[in-house]
Amino acid sequence: MAKKGKGNRVQVILECTEHKASGLPGMSRYVTTKNRKNTPERLELRKYNPILKRHTIHREIK
Repeated sequence: MAKKGKGNRVQVILECTEHKASGLPGMSRYVTTKNRKNTPERLELRKYNPILKRHTIHREIK
């Protein structure tokens, strides 16, 4: 059977803040899910940026 209604789990896009500020071409983005009931605020994680070749802060967009 199919689920009824919207679930609490939603897909979010994380974008690198350092890369965006540096002005280099390209972008580092990750797609993940979060539980909007437990974490209503925007997500912020340290993820690997392959262009800068180091771990940086990635924040949730839109």
